[in-house]
Amino acid sequence: MDNQFIFKYSWETLPKKWTNTNYLFQLLCFMKLHTYTRVQVSIDICGVDYPSRKQRFEVVYNLLSIRYNSRIRVQTSADKVIRIFLVVNLFPSAGRWEREVWDVFGVSHQSSGSTPYINRLWFRGSSIMKRTSSYEMTQEFRYFNFSSPWEQRSDG
Repeated sequence: MDNQFIFKYSWETLPKKWTNTNYLFQLLCFMKLHTYTRVQVSIDICGVDYPSRKQRFEVVYNLLSIRYNSRIRVQTSADKVIRIFLVVNLFPSAGRWEREVWDVFGVSHQSSGSTPYINRLWFRGSSIMKRTSSYEMTQEFRYFNFSSPWEQRSDG
């Protein structure tokens, strides 16, 4: 089966929901708790960068309902100023993906207070990084003769 056919089929048949960043957390709560959706798993969270748009980043949440064997895609738009709510309290698997979206695109998240959110800027100013020194390893160029892989030794 052709991969383009599979991609086109999944793109056309997968339900998509657009939401405002202010209502993202409420929508995901509804989808997790409602009887007819029962979304239990956040498969992944990814981002798309559209530099020509006013809100240049698009954050995509791919969700899975195990009970109904269905997937749904929730999308929202953001920029570097707009902060998106953390959904790690709803979906524990979302923590790593939210950090990846922040690392790659710079889309920041609003912490609910109960979830520690550590980023790279905190590590740069920490005392651990100040104590470590840069490491450099240089060596002379060595010529390797690959014509004979086994060198014979004389034992006597």
